[in-house]
Amino acid sequence: MEDTNGRTKDLSAEVLRDEAVARLHELGQVSDGQGHLERTFMSPASIRAGNLIRQWMEDAGLKTWVDQMGNVHGRTEGNNASSEALLLGSHLDTVIDAGIFDGSLGIVSALSAVKVLHINGKLGELVRPVEVIAFSDEEGVRFQSTFLGSAAVAGILPNSALQIMDKRGLTLQDVLKEKMVETGADGLLQLKYDSASVWGYVEVHIEQGPVLESIGFPLAVVKGIAGQTRLKVIVRGSQGHAGTVPMSMRQDPMAAAAELIVSLESLCKRPEDFLSYDNHCKGSDLKSHDGSLVCTVGEISTWPSASNVTFTVDIRAIDDMGREAVIYELHNQMYKICDRRSVSCLIERKHDANAVMCNRELSSKLKSAAYSAMKRMYGDIQEDVPELMSGAGHDAMAMSHITRVGMLFVRCRGGISHSPEEHVLEDDIWAAGLAVLAFLETQM
Repeated sequence: MEDTNGRTKDLSAEVLRDEAVARLHELGQVSDGQGHLERTFMSPASIRAGNLIRQWMEDAGLKTWVDQMGNVHGRTEGNNASSEALLLGSHLDTVIDAGIFDGSLGIVSALSAVKVLHINGKLGELVRPVEVIAFSDEEGVRFQSTFLGSAAVAGILPNSALQIMDKRGLTLQDVLKEKMVETGADGLLQLKYDSASVWGYVEVHIEQGPVLESIGFPLAVVKGIAGQTRLKVIVRGSQGHAGTVPMSMRQDPMAAAAELIVSLESLCKRPEDFLSYDNHCKGSDLKSHDGSLVCTVGEISTWPSASNVTFTVDIRAIDDMGREAVIYELHNQMYKICDRRSVSCLIERKHDANAVMCNRELSSKLKSAAYSAMKRMYGDIQEDVPELMSGAGHDAMAMSHITRVGMLFVRCRGGISHSPEEHVLEDDIWAAGLAVLAFLETQM
C-alpha cells in the first residue's frame, strides 16, 4: 500500500473507515423486526444479509458461495492455491433488539482490508489462500444452540442438532428443507474443513466490555476465551398458606433460592474463602482464575406454582480446572442450604464449553499489526497494545477444533453490546481495518 501520490491514505480512509461505516449501517437496516434489529438463523433478513455480504465479497475480488448451513464464503487463492488457507470471519446473525456492530464488524473489517489489496492489485501476491466467512449463526437465538454455522465448518456439530426445535416446533432439518437444502448426517460431514488445509483463523470483534474504553486504547489482542458452564437449578418446597404456616415450619423455595443466589455471588467473588485444598481443588486452581471468574444468574421463574422456583446459572472462567472446582463447591453449598431449609434442590448441567487459548504466533502477529495500525493513524505511540481475556463466546471457540485461532478486540462505548446502544467510533473501525490489512500484508 505505498503510493507517492497519497493514494494509500485516501484508500485507508475511504475504504477502511468511510465505506466500512456505511456498510455497517446498511447491514444494520436488514432486519426481521420493525423498529429494531433482529436477524436469526435462516430468517428472511438473514438471507438478505447474506446476499448483501456476498455482493461485498465479490466487490473485494473474492470467489463466493453459500454452504448448506447458510454460511457465506468469499475466497482468493493468492499465488499458491494448494497452500494452507487463512480464514477470517465472524457472524451475521444477531440477538433480538441488537446493535449493529456485534459480529458484523468482524466481517466488514476483513472485507475492507481484502478490498484494499484487490484495488491495489495485490491479492495475487498473497502466499496462501485467504477466505472470509460470514457465519450464519453464533448467537443461538432461534434454536438455543450456539455456533451452528462455525460448528458445522469445524465438524463439531452433532447429527442430533438437526432435530433441535425452534419455538414454532420446526426442527433445524425442517428449516433447511424450507430453504431447499437437504442436509442429513452426511451433509454435515461434507461441511467440515480439513484441518490440514487451514493455516489459522482470525476474528475481529467488539470487546463487549469496558476495559479498552477505560484505558483509552482502540484495539487489544485477545489472549483466550473463557470456558462456560450453564446450570439449571430447581428448588421445590411446600406451598404453605402465607398467613397460617409458622415461620419455623415453612418450606419456602423462594427464600431458599434467594440464599442460593447470594451464596453463588459470594463464592465467585471470593473463591479463595470457599475452595479447599483437596483432591478437587489445588492452590493453582485459585490463582488460575486471574480475575476471569464470572458467575451470573439469568432467568428466575416460579412456574407452575409458588412451590417451585427455577433459575439459571452461568459460570465462566479462563481455566477449566478452576471452573470445575467452583462448580463442585457450588453444588456443596447449594445442597447444604436446601437441606437446612427442608427443600429439595436439583442441579442440571445444561451446557459446557471448554476455554480456548489463542495461538501465541497469531497473537504476536496481530499485536504487531495493531501497533502498525496505530502508528499509521497517529504516528509513534508509546503505549503497548493491551492483551485481554474474553468472557464472551465467539466463533473462534468452534474454529479452534480444526486450527489455531487469534482475535482482536475493538473498543466499544461503555462496554455495551447486544443493545441498540452498542457503538464503535468511526476511527476505531478504521483502526480495526488497518490492523487486518497490516496482518494480511505479513502473508504477502
